[in-house]
Amino acid sequence: MLTAGMFAFAAMHAVDAMRRSMLTARGVLACMALLACTAGQAGEVEVLHYWTSGGEAKSLAELKSMMTNRGHSWKDFTVTGGGGQNAMVVLKQRVLGGTAPAAALIKGPSIQEWANLNVLTNLDAMAAFEKWDNLLPKVIADQMKHKGHYVAVPVNVHRVNWLWANSAVLNKAGVTALPTTYDAFFAAADKIKAAGFIPIAHGGQDWQDFTVFESVVLGVGGAAFYNSALVQLDKRALTSDTMRQSLDVFRRLKSYVDDKAPGRDWNVATDMVIKGKAGFQFMGDWAKGEFLAAGQQPGVDFSCSAAPGTANAYTFNVDSFAMFQLKAWEAQKAQGYLAYLLMGQDFQEKFNLRKGSIPARLHMDMDKFDACAKASSKDFVAASKADTLVPSVAHGMAVSTAAQAALRAAVSEFWNNGKTTVDDAMAKLVLAAGYAAPGHRQGDQVDKQR
Repeated sequence: MLTAGMFAFAAMHAVDAMRRSMLTARGVLACMALLACTAGQAGEVEVLHYWTSGGEAKSLAELKSMMTNRGHSWKDFTVTGGGGQNAMVVLKQRVLGGTAPAAALIKGPSIQEWANLNVLTNLDAMAAFEKWDNLLPKVIADQMKHKGHYVAVPVNVHRVNWLWANSAVLNKAGVTALPTTYDAFFAAADKIKAAGFIPIAHGGQDWQDFTVFESVVLGVGGAAFYNSALVQLDKRALTSDTMRQSLDVFRRLKSYVDDKAPGRDWNVATDMVIKGKAGFQFMGDWAKGEFLAAGQQPGVDFSCSAAPGTANAYTFNVDSFAMFQLKAWEAQKAQGYLAYLLMGQDFQEKFNLRKGSIPARLHMDMDKFDACAKASSKDFVAASKADTLVPSVAHGMAVSTAAQAALRAAVSEFWNNGKTTVDDAMAKLVLAAGYAAPGHRQGDQVDKQR
């Protein structure tokens, strides 16, 4: 249902909207109807998120400031760790208990799972008012909708298949060029290890293992193979020679990780690169926010490049806020303003400058962004045209939560248990693919959350 808060918020801006020549006759009539609603008192938004690291926290501070400047109050509902896994467990408890937050950081097929339970708010009035269909790439807009209706708001696009490097470490080790193949990467890693540094900074958590793995699969097999194996979960691809080669490369990478990695958070691993303890890290571009927060400059103190073999492809991860149904009118009004801010040019620019990602909105001015972000934006457009833009499976953009959890477990076991053979790993990947059978995909029940 369309909430009164969404209507009321739109009413506050209807006069300005009617001055826009782009508005259709239908849009004008809608805005006139919205004028009948009156503005109420400011409300509170409770937001469930897991942006707790340095760069992420600074990014979120921008949004909090914008909300409070309007008179609304903000209540954090933070859940640390797990790349969002812990957050989904807590959210399930809140929703089932009848105390859903105003918004929660949810993405990909998980949005559909929650929408199927009829607990999300219809955002169509706001989306039509602000012309979201014209502002978002279709691949992103479709993920924000349930049965054609907007229920979530995207705030950014992350590139996952990045390789981060400490420039000083590479120089001291005699690595003169960023590796573009795995043969070149292993040669560089050997030099870094010989120089007394840790070649790969890694956090021993299953989602981080899977993040590295999907970049390896993309680099070894290419975008078409990646889609067949990890998105479509085709048995032939999962048991192919290409997958065998991918697993061999993945296991070899483990030998360049220090023995203190198990349980390490991703931002702690990033800090190892920042402080010159390690040479490389495989991680999405949220890691850049940590470098920037530490006062480092891209191209000087650190470098960003596509993971080996993936220069012409792009794994995307879109952060988005799903909006839950609220009873209190004041809370609905604050929720509507939150949705408006999230899609606004001002917030998307400020947020992504701090976060390390790029705006979800199209046609944004990238002049203020650094070289890594500009490269990401350029590559995103190029990959979409070349059909090499692929969803990050590790970060919940492709398969159901049940399938993702099973894949993640299989990959992490192979990474951590040296006795697990490549054949064993492929068999477990095939077994994990069974969770993506009809009835398990976007219609998964919430009790199958990670």
